[in-house]
Amino acid sequence: MTDTALPERLARAITLAGPMSLAQYIAAANAHYYAVCDPLGADGDFTTAPEISQMFGELIGLWSADLWDRAGRPDVAWVELGPGRGTLAADATRAMANAGFIPPVHFVETSPPLRAAQAKRIPDATWHDAIATLPDDRPLIVIANEFFDALPIRQLLKTADGWRERLVACQDLLFLPIPGKQLPPGILPPELDDAELGSILETSPAAVAILRALAHRLVVQGGALLIVDYGYNGPAIGDTLQAVKGHSFANPFEAPGEHDLTAHVDFGTLGAAALTAGAQVYGPVAQGFLLSALGVDSRASVLARGAPERADQIAADRNRLIAPDQMGELFQALAVTAPGWPEPAGFI
Repeated sequence: MTDTALPERLARAITLAGPMSLAQYIAAANAHYYAVCDPLGADGDFTTAPEISQMFGELIGLWSADLWDRAGRPDVAWVELGPGRGTLAADATRAMANAGFIPPVHFVETSPPLRAAQAKRIPDATWHDAIATLPDDRPLIVIANEFFDALPIRQLLKTADGWRERLVACQDLLFLPIPGKQLPPGILPPELDDAELGSILETSPAAVAILRALAHRLVVQGGALLIVDYGYNGPAIGDTLQAVKGHSFANPFEAPGEHDLTAHVDFGTLGAAALTAGAQVYGPVAQGFLLSALGVDSRASVLARGAPERADQIAADRNRLIAPDQMGELFQALAVTAPGWPEPAGFI
């Protein structure tokens, strides 16, 4: 049954205050969506790399343990942003423990259904609503897999009258994007003045703010951040806003709150923000390159020898993670470290 509560609230807000920014629309829709459902897996709306194969989380865990070891084995906290069902953390902590690395686990998660799923896998974790309450007395190793893509974006539209911010209007619970007021001159780089009509430039102030806050913590406390997500080395022109429902694409402006709204991550802008905070930046590199460098082929061979009846499925899962026509090129990885920390594996 369709839940009309959120659409009605959004429609009422637009009626009273006028069209809202796309960022406000996405924030409200995703907050509702994640508050009421577990979207992952075959019965959900989408599947992430940790749900495809244990290899992904295990390699992330070994990446973390290797960095900790080469940093001198400091007393650190291991953090995951938006940890889904806790699958990545369960696989990563198992691999880390085998390497002698058993840090306290902290999750940044606001979804009650997903917190419940995470607690079944990592019952001793500490949960946070935001990064502000993460430990501030030790280095942090932070993992963000498919976290930044769900943060709100703004879209700027090139029209015959110049660049305008895209807003969301509503009529009878039908939502649609419209151009807003013209942006003042000088807001955007001069090279965008000649962009074709209809061009869209996406920005994510929310993503940049979180990245800067994390980078500042790393500079002060020590540690590292690994971001893996679908994206590009921007900024760049293009409309990447999408909605996914039942493993198929949906209209982002229909039934807000009933599907996941995401946009491709601008790794170039995130990297630049980390550099301005004084952190070190590595990448971005393709997910396929990273996982191959971390030993996904060796791990797949070991798993296949231990379960020969699953060898074909293990090979298919490995291919899905690293093949260029699967997740291998679309998904990118960026590492951010504190000054003086070792270079992270997979980026050298």
